[in-house]
Amino acid sequence: MSRPDVVIYHNPACGTSRNTLALLREKGVEPTVVEYLKVGWTKDQLQELVDRSGATARELLRERGTQAAELGLTDPATSDEAILAAMILDPILVNRPIVVTEKGVALCRPPERALDLL
Repeated sequence: MSRPDVVIYHNPACGTSRNTLALLREKGVEPTVVEYLKVGWTKDQLQELVDRSGATARELLRERGTQAAELGLTDPATSDEAILAAMILDPILVNRPIVVTEKGVALCRPPERALDLL
């Protein structure tokens, strides 16, 4: 069944993201799929994901395969504000997949974390 109230921020090139999407579909949920590398992020959108997930911007930062370290984003002194600004400029800096439902928001690594949100 289609569930417009379930959103996955998805990168089709990422195996974990593909597995999470497949798991949702296996459970009968057809989420709204947002390919964030194509559409990008807004500050308000990222801040809402951070707030609703209970995480920090740093916890949603993707380090592997990105320029996070070179940009100084892995430095503990770097503010969440600076991390969010970098994520807006370069969406690959946001870890994935992020699943949003009425029950909450989670970075679904491993994919099974999405089940807690259904």
